[in-house]
Amino acid sequence: MDQIVLIGYFLSLTILFVFGLHGFVMIFYHYKYGHKTPVSKDKIAEDAIVTIQLPLYNEMYVVERLINAVCQIDYPKDKMEIQVLDDSTDETTSIVAKAVEAKKMEGFDISHIRRGSREGFKAGALKEGMKVAKGEYIAIFDADFIPQKEFLKKTLSYFTDDKVGMVQTRWEHLNGDYSIITKAQALALDGHFVIEQNVRNKSGFFINFNGTGGVWRKKCIEEAGNWHADTLTEDLDLSYRAQLIGWRFVFLKDFTSPAELPAEINALKNQQFRWTKGAVETAKKILPLVWKSKIPLRVKLQSTFHLTNNLVFPFILLAAILNVPLIFIKNSGSHEAYFAIMSLFVMASVSSFLFYLYSQKEIRTDWRKKIVLFPLFLAGSMGLAVNNSRAVFEGLMNRKSEFVRTPKFKQESEKDSFTGNKYLSKKIGFSVYVEAILAVYCLIGLFSSIYFLELASIPFQILFFLGFAFMSYTSIKHTLAAK
Repeated sequence: MDQIVLIGYFLSLTILFVFGLHGFVMIFYHYKYGHKTPVSKDKIAEDAIVTIQLPLYNEMYVVERLINAVCQIDYPKDKMEIQVLDDSTDETTSIVAKAVEAKKMEGFDISHIRRGSREGFKAGALKEGMKVAKGEYIAIFDADFIPQKEFLKKTLSYFTDDKVGMVQTRWEHLNGDYSIITKAQALALDGHFVIEQNVRNKSGFFINFNGTGGVWRKKCIEEAGNWHADTLTEDLDLSYRAQLIGWRFVFLKDFTSPAELPAEINALKNQQFRWTKGAVETAKKILPLVWKSKIPLRVKLQSTFHLTNNLVFPFILLAAILNVPLIFIKNSGSHEAYFAIMSLFVMASVSSFLFYLYSQKEIRTDWRKKIVLFPLFLAGSMGLAVNNSRAVFEGLMNRKSEFVRTPKFKQESEKDSFTGNKYLSKKIGFSVYVEAILAVYCLIGLFSSIYFLELASIPFQILFFLGFAFMSYTSIKHTLAAK
C-alpha cells in the first residue's frame, strides 16, 4: 500500500511540477520580449462598418447598463451596427426590447435578435448574428462589460495589415476589491492577461480571444470556419483555428475593458467548470491539428502547455488525498531518499509566485498589497480542485453538457449586494459535500503534521484545508441566502 501512495504522490507532484515550472518560462520570455509594443496606426479613417454583438441569456440586472455603454462608444453612428443577441427566457427580453426601441429613436442602428432555441448556446447566437452582420469588423461584449468610449478607435488602429484577424483588450475589474472571492479572481486574471496573453503575443506564440472585449475581422472568422458549438470554449477553439491558417492576433495590455467579476461562489464555480471543461474539449479537438501543422516546434510546445494546463486539477486533488497517508509513511522512518527528492518540487510554488508577482508589478502601483493575496489565491485554486476535476473528466470522456452562463448581479461597489438575486443557485451540489469531507480530512492531516513536527508539510495542509473549507462553507452560505 505504501508503494501505491508513494508512486501516486510522485506522479501527481511531477505533473504539477512540470506545469508549475512553466511560470519560469513565461518570466524568461517576459524579460526577452517585454520591451516590444504592438504597432498601431496614428489615426483610423472611421469609414469601416463595425458590428457590435452582445450575446445575452437572462441578464436582467446588467443588460441596460451594457446597451447604454455600447451606445456611448465614440464612433460614427452610421458606421456602427449593434446586435443584441438575446436568447433569454425571463424579463431580460422585455428590458432589451424597451432599450433597443429607445436607442433606435436616438438614431442608432440597433437590432434585437431572437432565436427559436438556444441551439449552440453562445456560439450559436454569435453565428446567427454573423448571417446578417453588416460590419467588416465584429466586436463582442458579454453582459458584464462596460466598454470604454475609445474602444473602437483604439482597437481598430491595430488592424495594420490584412493578416491581423483579432485584437483583444485586457480585462479590468469593476469589483476587484469587493470581497476575498473577487480579489483572488483579479489576481488570477491579471496573471493570465499580463503574463500569459501579453508575453505569448509578444513572443510569437498563439493567444486566444477571451470571449469578450475584443474585435475580430469578419473575414478571419469566416475563413477559420465560423463559430463552432462542439466545445464550451468556442472562443479558444476559433482562436486556434484562425491562427493555424495564418491569421495574426494582437493583445493590448495597456488598454482595458472593465467588467464585473462573479462575487457569488456558485456563479464562480459554474464559470470555472465551463472554462475548464471547454479547454479540455478544445485541446482534444485542436492539438492534433497543432502537431500536424507546419508551425515552429516552439509554438507547438507552447500551444500544448496552453491547451492542457487545466489537467493539473485532478493531480491537485490526488495530492490532497495522498498528503495525509504520506505523513505516516514518512514517520515510519523509511524512504528517506524519496522524500529528499520530493523536496525539490517546492520550486513549482516559487515559479507560480513569481509569475503572479511580475504580473502585479507590471500594472499595479500597489502591487505589494495585491501580491500578499497569493496564498489565498493558491488556497482557492486547491479548493476548486473538486469542481474543476469533474470538468476535466467530463471533457476527457466526451460527456456533453449545457453552456451554463455566469450570472451577473451588477456589483460595482461594496454597497451592492447579491442577496435576493433571482439568478442565485438554490441547490447545494454533491461536490459541496465532497469539499466539506475533504476539508475535515485535510484538517486531520494538519493536526497529524503538527503532532509529528512535519513542519514542511504544515503550510500545504493549511492551504488544502482552507481551500476546501472555504469552498464548501461559502457554497452552502450563498445557496441558503438564495432561498
